[in-house]
Amino acid sequence: MAARERILLVDDEADNLRVYGGLLKAEGYGVRLASGVEEALAAAAESPPDLVISDVSMPKGGGLRLLARLRAEPATARVPVVLMSGVRTDSGDQAEGLDQGADDYLQKPVPARLLTAKIAAVLRRYGSPAELGETLLEEGLVLDVAARTVELGGRRVPLTRKEFDLLTTFLRKRGRVLSIPYLLETVWGYDPADYCDPHTVGVHVSTLRRKIGRKIGARIVALPGLGYRFES
Repeated sequence: MAARERILLVDDEADNLRVYGGLLKAEGYGVRLASGVEEALAAAAESPPDLVISDVSMPKGGGLRLLARLRAEPATARVPVVLMSGVRTDSGDQAEGLDQGADDYLQKPVPARLLTAKIAAVLRRYGSPAELGETLLEEGLVLDVAARTVELGGRRVPLTRKEFDLLTTFLRKRGRVLSIPYLLETVWGYDPADYCDPHTVGVHVSTLRRKIGRKIGARIVALPGLGYRFES
């Protein structure tokens, strides 16, 4: 069977590399293993993967450091990253990882079925050819999904990763009420059963409105008790 997407698996424990690596290979993914941040960065620079899965707590810098370094390099800035941890597992740790740009944050040991489902979900968000080819337009605003850029009146709008994903979701779902749980799951990768704090969405909506200008920003309407809607 030909390998599908290429996954870079990063963990300082050999048993985890063996178990999770074997699981991913059995699912048909091409898998490259790394035991630390520097080894992972070298592997990603040599051949950018389609997805990185990294442990959070490792010697000489963990998953958050790896995430920041990947995001800082143009070649890997848009590679999705899933973090895992058996130590840093409370809601604050998960929120920190997601706020810094991780696409999901899983608690070890991760059941095989859950891990493969989460990987498939993340890859779907990045891998749909139709969606990746989209250019979303709205009153002088141009959002290029593949390049992950936003321009307003011909000028680049500097959005964070989550702000970009949030705006993309609003534009794709114009006129629809998007609940807080839906946004937290779709944009942040949270399981609504575990985390459903509307403040996370509210803060990002506020900064997004400011960056895209008063006219378009005003069309992101808060609906108390329901969520948000981008007025079409």
